[in-house]
Amino acid sequence: MITLWLGVVGGSGAVADRTPAKLPRIAIAGLGIESSTFSPARTLEPAFHARLGDEVYRPYPFFEKNAPMRQRAQWFPALVGKSLPGGTVTRQAYESLMGQMLDLLKKNLPYDGLFFDIHGAMSVEDLDDPEGDMIARIRKVVGSKTLISTSMDLHGNVSWRLAQQSDLITCYRMAPHEDALESKERAVENMLTRLENGKGKPAYKAYVPIPVLLPGEKTSTRIEPGKSIYAEVAPAAARKGVIDAAIWVGYAWADEPRNHAVVMVTGDDKKVVAATAEQLASSFWKARKDFVFVAPTATLKESLDKAVVSQKKPFFISDSGDNPTAGGAGDVTWSLREILARPELKKADGPELIYASIPGPELVEAARKVGVGGMVDALAGAAVDARFAPPLRLQGKVLSIVDGDVNAGTEVVVQVGGVKVIVTSRRKPYHKEADFTRLGLAPRKADIVVVKIGYLEPELCNMRADWLLALTPGGVDQDLLRLGYKRIKRPMYPLDPDMPDPDLKAQFVPASDQ
Repeated sequence: MITLWLGVVGGSGAVADRTPAKLPRIAIAGLGIESSTFSPARTLEPAFHARLGDEVYRPYPFFEKNAPMRQRAQWFPALVGKSLPGGTVTRQAYESLMGQMLDLLKKNLPYDGLFFDIHGAMSVEDLDDPEGDMIARIRKVVGSKTLISTSMDLHGNVSWRLAQQSDLITCYRMAPHEDALESKERAVENMLTRLENGKGKPAYKAYVPIPVLLPGEKTSTRIEPGKSIYAEVAPAAARKGVIDAAIWVGYAWADEPRNHAVVMVTGDDKKVVAATAEQLASSFWKARKDFVFVAPTATLKESLDKAVVSQKKPFFISDSGDNPTAGGAGDVTWSLREILARPELKKADGPELIYASIPGPELVEAARKVGVGGMVDALAGAAVDARFAPPLRLQGKVLSIVDGDVNAGTEVVVQVGGVKVIVTSRRKPYHKEADFTRLGLAPRKADIVVVKIGYLEPELCNMRADWLLALTPGGVDQDLLRLGYKRIKRPMYPLDPDMPDPDLKAQFVPASDQ
């Protein structure tokens, strides 16, 4: 039996007399999704693909059976569910998942710690601040003494309630999120370290709300100023007296009071924690007017005009307004309708354009009946979001039918003139080269690739010869001024571009057991 010397921690974080203890008992739980309140879509329970028991470990390499981190505690996985971004979560789905999570947590009480793995931008019908609600309900089960370490996406939102009920908290430092697993591991490491050294809850949690709300496509850490701002985070977290530091950009496509940027710093040195938080917040605020789109932007027409005559291939176009990985319904047909109307793309021997993708279960079934090589004639899209264009009739040759994708279900490629349209049973994001090649497509050889996405994920970014971000309509419209916010806190940049400088003095969040 491995024995650790753990301290008994009081509410102040002070360590009482040391007594021998077994390995700490740590639970794992969380739900994650980005939910656009500007989309008519609704997210149901199956979308979360909830994992229970040993299945919870699967996405985390650091929790593999023989991994060193796995050996440092007794782990009690409850429920972790992660959904593709989408529309508001139904209250029924949320309550069902929460009920299961809480019941599982009750079975293995008590806990020394809990790894709380969330995204931070979930919206639920008739419920503000779902993550705050979630952690408050977890606290009622596990108690105020349990050390909760919260891991988040930098596009999440940190309410005061979430900040108070979290003892340790961190988020990604890269967008695109190439450090996602690294960040989750850091959240677990911080928790284990505080349990093993007996220090427990941090003495101080500094919180600085920043009245800025920007899309991820303007705050990528690949380019300035995001690159330099986020480069400050790791050195800030390494300061003596600091446990961790984080900057949340927030989620732009939900109309809720908690949606804005936030800086949080945790640690045991009050002066250093406050100064670090204020420095990071000031850096973000001062750079607010310098944030620009990660790629040149244009209308869809301008994007196509340039792409069809470009010698740079493949030419990528982001159909950004309906990006399913930002919360779009994924079935807006407006862009595809415009593409199919282009004279240059109506001929099979013209430029080759790959379009990814549009849900169309009716077309998928029709394609099954005629088979590969057959001609299909059916409707696709606009079953969820028909605000901008109706369902689209596609008439073309079936090039491939592939079953089994966890998100898409069945994928069908239909050629309409020079356009190869990927039609799916259910919406799916296309981020990797294999997403295309498994369907028999060769994106590197195509003239144009149009993807429902915002900034290009790493594999697509490395593949493109040229790129434009098309400002298209949808539930995650990149033009925030067109969305019509009613509930966010004002003033807010860029909606109020001439607003006065805010008070960026650090606020100290009470400990979770106070």
